[in-house]
Amino acid sequence: MKREGGICIKMQRGDNSFIPAPPIGRRFSPVQSFRSIFAALAILLFYPVVAPAIEQWGIFELALKGPTEGNPFTEVNLSAQFTQGTNVVVATGFYDGNGIYRVRFMPETQGRWKYTTASNVRKLDGQTGSFRVTKPSRQNHGPVRVAHTYHFAYADGTPYEELGTTCYVWEWQPEPLQEQTLKTLASAPFNKIRFCVFPKHYAYNTNEPGMYPFPGELAAKNWDFTRFNPKYFQHLEQRVADLQKLGIEADIILFHPYDEGHWGFDRMPAD
Repeated sequence: MKREGGICIKMQRGDNSFIPAPPIGRRFSPVQSFRSIFAALAILLFYPVVAPAIEQWGIFELALKGPTEGNPFTEVNLSAQFTQGTNVVVATGFYDGNGIYRVRFMPETQGRWKYTTASNVRKLDGQTGSFRVTKPSRQNHGPVRVAHTYHFAYADGTPYEELGTTCYVWEWQPEPLQEQTLKTLASAPFNKIRFCVFPKHYAYNTNEPGMYPFPGELAAKNWDFTRFNPKYFQHLEQRVADLQKLGIEADIILFHPYDEGHWGFDRMPAD
């Protein structure tokens, strides 16, 4: 907001409230200065910043700037403790490239939650905040769990009757084929799909993925297994989110690279 002959300090709370700062070069008496300070404090006290909102069973994400030197994947520890009354949940954070560290949390209950981070890096340690958890949207029934020993149900009690399919590495095919797969699934009866994290090389698929889970070169097979390729996993996350929009559960195969030595991912050391 522009003010003639002065500067405006704007305090957002859903309207256009602001505190005018003293015009440049003009002197104020101690009384006037005190009044300005008091007015600013009053607004902060009576019009607090509203905590961000997220729906129940949604994803709260905390993104923090941190160090890039060394190996952030192995040298930086980050977690956050989320609390609501007596409910305490600790979530482990991760490095997502370009100096960004993230912690994600799925709140199971509505209301106000608080968090505090813990890290061996001072810049990431002791970060605090809060957020509000609202009612879930109409299509959000929560995660699928075992119900009554022999059945499945969503967290809100809605029965889940599984009808699944397998498409091992659909997310690592050429982009047009990925989009075609999503379009086909949108009109299909399936509510679960099983697929791999790693690319797959075998008789029915010899397509080379556009990227790899670790930094390195295919020709040399000099993969650095101490680091991840963030873009690879960001793409995987996006495809999981695309399935979620269709109401399809992602059944992910974590540690089974069908490689047969082509990339060497199936020959990674145990650690």
